[in-house]
This record gives sequence, structure tokens and C-alpha cells, in this order.
Amino acid sequence: MLAPHHDGSPLHVSTQTPALGETVRVRLRVPAGEAGPAGLGLAALDGVSVRSNPNHEPRFAPAVLLGEHGGWAWWQAEVEVENPVHGYRFLLTGPAADAAGTGDAAGAGLPAQRWLNATGLHDTEPLDAEDFKLVASPADIGAPPEWLASSVLYQVFPDRFARSAAADGRELPEWAIAAAWGDPVDPEPPARSTQFYGGDLDGVTERLGHLADLGVTLLYLTPVFAGRSNHRYDATNFDAVDPLLGGDEALVRLVEAAHARGIRVIGDLTSNHSGDAHEWFLAAHHHPEAPESDFYYWKDAANDGYESWLGVPSLPKFNWASKELRRRFIEGPDSVVARWLKPPFHLDGWRIDVANMTGRLGAEDLNAEVRQTIRRTMVEVNPDTILLGESTNDAASDFQGDAWHGAMTYTTFTRPLWSWLMRPGSEAAGGIGFAGNRVPSYTGRQFHAVHTRFVAGFPWRTRLGTLNALNTHDTPRFATSALPGAVPVALGLSVTLPGIPVVFAGDEFGLTGVDGEASRTPIPWPLLEQDRAADAAALAQDTTRLYTELIALRRGQPALNGGGMRWLHIGDDVLVFVRESEENSVLVTAGRGDFSVTIPVAALGGGAGDAMGLQPLFGAEVAGAPGVQLAESDGEIRLSAHGPSFAAWAFSGVKTP
Repeated sequence: MLAPHHDGSPLHVSTQTPALGETVRVRLRVPAGEAGPAGLGLAALDGVSVRSNPNHEPRFAPAVLLGEHGGWAWWQAEVEVENPVHGYRFLLTGPAADAAGTGDAAGAGLPAQRWLNATGLHDTEPLDAEDFKLVASPADIGAPPEWLASSVLYQVFPDRFARSAAADGRELPEWAIAAAWGDPVDPEPPARSTQFYGGDLDGVTERLGHLADLGVTLLYLTPVFAGRSNHRYDATNFDAVDPLLGGDEALVRLVEAAHARGIRVIGDLTSNHSGDAHEWFLAAHHHPEAPESDFYYWKDAANDGYESWLGVPSLPKFNWASKELRRRFIEGPDSVVARWLKPPFHLDGWRIDVANMTGRLGAEDLNAEVRQTIRRTMVEVNPDTILLGESTNDAASDFQGDAWHGAMTYTTFTRPLWSWLMRPGSEAAGGIGFAGNRVPSYTGRQFHAVHTRFVAGFPWRTRLGTLNALNTHDTPRFATSALPGAVPVALGLSVTLPGIPVVFAGDEFGLTGVDGEASRTPIPWPLLEQDRAADAAALAQDTTRLYTELIALRRGQPALNGGGMRWLHIGDDVLVFVRESEENSVLVTAGRGDFSVTIPVAALGGGAGDAMGLQPLFGAEVAGAPGVQLAESDGEIRLSAHGPSFAAWAFSGVKTP
């Protein structure tokens, strides 16, 4: 609770967008009193310095004590950003070794050392990979747009979201297995990829009012280019919107209507592969003389066998050594990447499918070249756009600020969340990446350990753009196997932890699904619009109200939109943390079961006693209503609840010397 703290937020770092050679001020805060539980209050410190690692050669800079405020002492040092990714950590020199209780007579009188990096406080030297990071993006890559950190993302799988009246007049292709909107999803091949409900982009446009009512600010569409499947990740071209979705004009109508409501729209590109019916692949298959021949990896001189995504023959893998492929697809104003960001389409960015595998095959690794080229093209067309990359496992090595603004990954949030809040023994087939498709059972301490381990690898600003998804179109839905009462806890963490909250269409109605395909349920709009007397409709309305309130919580509190992050308590069944900014602070409690936790008021960093002014935002016990109870006395607050619970309180912002 009372431990030295630093993060990448504006409270602790003077700029989020430094240039190479710029000097950045970094700040460390420590408890101002005697040594606290961490053993390093101000009274126990001999000094503080910052250790950087420019050009892989350590360098130290002294920190100066700025003063005290609100029970915390603040130290500041200057760091020159010498590399595009500049790592740094804090060295805290504490009491003499014998006073620290080492029992080592040989070390008596020597100052003890503690290191603070992105994974926490250490009494031994940590890894460079776990350092805090300053990112100096080249001008042709650019910094993330300002709106990224305050986004709330809603994901739509077009075939299953909404169907306009125009869909009735469209002729189905030969691959499609027609389904009525109320038919159950068939998860077995061939229907698994070819069952076709006929959702279209005008249907999405007609339901934008629902997204606006939820508070969504960013709409993510899975692929809109024609394919030979309902998911369209097997594109047959990148030059036109699938006529089954309404064609180019329907996308223009959707983006214009979304922008009018203050909702941005991003598309989905498959940079790792095309479909085997793509015009480029058809031109090259069995035709080694074709200009498109070097777009793919061939296993023989006749261009017969080829590499594909995970061995799936319908998804041939791109060879990014091809300059012509780069020119057509990702490089310059005439490329596919550029075309859809320009008028009349005006997309606000891209999510890149299978970003982790793009450009990688055996000894060849062109991933960095591809992602940087994509971003350079985007900056040329419209720098106020975002680039998100799918990397479902440990993604940090690719997400160091040289292209991607955030990751669609499951390691930082989704998997640890499921492991804490799922019923023990739950299965999770496909997509989410659990070993053996089984969800392990974590304590809250393990959730914290895993979450901290994986987010530590990201620069702060990339962490703010990384998705906090309960689930996506590729996974089972969280609600399917969640502990009773756990959905508000999970969603509460999604909107309050650093990162972008994600709603996969239907989550807000309480829909379930045992795997990625079963989760792609057509939204049952007719049922949802029935009278409240219908149980399913009533449940959906209650869940929608929950989503609306928690999204409003996220959007309404400055501290939750780019503010800092400090853990206050980590227990098996309860997690407590505070998000902080100059404008305000938010205290958050997430409980899996019964709990009672006592926290010093000083740990909140906002003064003492009634001056704290904690104002309930969500889930607090008020006038006898169930929720988390907060009691204050003798310089402490006690938080307690029965059963799963999520609560948040606002209080004053952080004042610094």
C-alpha cells in the first residue's frame, strides 16, 4: 500500500511523446513518513537515482527531492532519450545492511539497494526488459492520436449484427448455407464457416443509436471485403466492400453516420494471408511467370504447393519480401491500406489480423518492416488514425512504439481475468489460447502477478492502447462460464484498468457461447425489444444497463482515461487499486467473494480524514442498498462486501510539489 511508485502517466513523466535527444523529467513518489510495509519511506532513504541503459550501456542520473504533499515525497530526475525505446529504472538507497536485518556482518554499515521497475520493487538487480520505457517515435511513424486512451471499443461481426431490408433482395453465393435470423448457430463444418445470416452494413448503421446509448466511441468491423466464408478473413480482393454487405456505398453511409454521432470506425486487414480465391493468388497459382508469383511462398517450381496460415489451404500466406506486394497492399497513397482511410470512406484506422505471424516464416522475419510500412502509409494519409495488431500471446517484443498503438492480446487481461472469475474446471475451446482448452483457477494474487508480468513489457502509452477484452469473436463468451455475479466485476476491471475496454456485440445483452463460432450469435433484436415481462428481454435490459453505467463511469472520470495506476491491496478474493491524475482520482474495488480490507487513508494520496471526499460512483452501499461498504476511522478506511462485487469512488486529484 505505502510503497514507492512510478508509472508512465503525466503525473510521473513530463511528456508522453518525447523526441530523440529530448530531456524528460521522471518522478518517483515514496511515503513521506517512516519506513512503511515496503521498508522505504522517506525517512529510510539515503538517496534516489535513475539508471538508464542507452546504447546498452548503463548510466545513472541523480534524483533530487522536490518536497512533500499529501503524505508522499516526490523525487525527480532528468533522462535524455537517446534511443527510440529508452529504458530506465529507479535505484533507491536505503538503510545500512545491518539495520535491514541481513545478518551479514561483512556487509554491516553498507547501504542497501532497492530497484523499482515496471514489475515492482526488487531487492536484487532486475532485467533490462522489465524497465520503464520512454518511446521516441520517428516522425514518419508518429505518436498515437490523443483520443486513443479514452476510447471504448465495440466489435461487430457484420454477418451476425443486424440485417437491413435490402439484404432480402441479394442473391446468395454458392458457398453460403442460408440461415434465418433466429436459427441457432451451427458450429460444425461446413456450416461453421459458411452458415450465412445476411447481416450487412446498413443494418449496422440502423443500430448506431444503440451504440451511442451505450457510450461507445470506437466501432471495429471485422473484414468487409468479399470472401468465401461468413467471417471474410479469406478475402478474394481488397478493392471493394462485399456486395453482400451493401458494397462501397454502404460503408460510406455507415462511417458518415457514425462520425455524426461521435463514433470512429476502424476496419480489419489480413496482412498474413489472403483467401485461396483472391485474385492475386489465382493469378499466381500454377503460374510462376505471373507478376503475383512472388506474393506467396511456393513449395515447388510449378507454384502448386504453398505455405498457408496454420496449414489451412484456403488461407495462403503472403511473402512480404515482394516489393510489388508491398506497393499494392501497404505502401504509399495508392495502396489498400491508404485507399480506405481516404475519402469517401474515411476509416479511422486498422486492426491487423494475425499481426504476430505476419512476415514471419522460419528464418525470415520481416514483421517490423511490414508494420512500420503500414503505419508510415497511414501517417501520410491521415496521422489521426490508429493501428492495432492482433498478437494473442506474449506480445511485448513487437509493441515497443515503432508502429502498433495497441495490442489485441489475451495475456495481459483476458486470460488472467478468466482464470480468476471463471467457475473452476471451465473449458474454453479455441481462440483464447489456454493450454489444453482448460481455464486454470487463479487467486487474486495470481491474477495480479500474471497481469503485471505481461503489461510490464509494454511502454505506458502502448499499454493504454491495448485491449481489455472480456472476450472477442474468436473466443467463448465470458458470461458462459463466469462465476455467479462475476460479470460486473469483470466489466468493471475492463473499464478501470489501463487499456481500451472492449464490448463484443451481444455481450451487453448477456449472450453466451462455448467457442468462437458459437459466440458469433445473431443479435436477437426482436426478442430484446419485447415487453420486459419476457425473462430473456428483462435480463438483456438489465445487462445493457450495467454496460451503459460502467462505460459512463469510464468516460466520465479523467483518471480512467490516461491516468496513473497504483495497487493498494492484492488478496485472493479482492483487488483494490487507484487510478490517478491531476484532475481527479478513482478508488476501485473488485471482489470475487466475501472480503474485508483495511487501507491507510495516506495510501490514497489525497490527504486525511473527511477531506478525502470519497464520492460513490458505482457499486457502493448507499442507503442500505447492497454493494461495497466503506467505513472511515482513525486514518484508515475499511472496505467490505459479501459475494462478488465491484465498486468505485471518485476523490481529489493528485497535487505534486
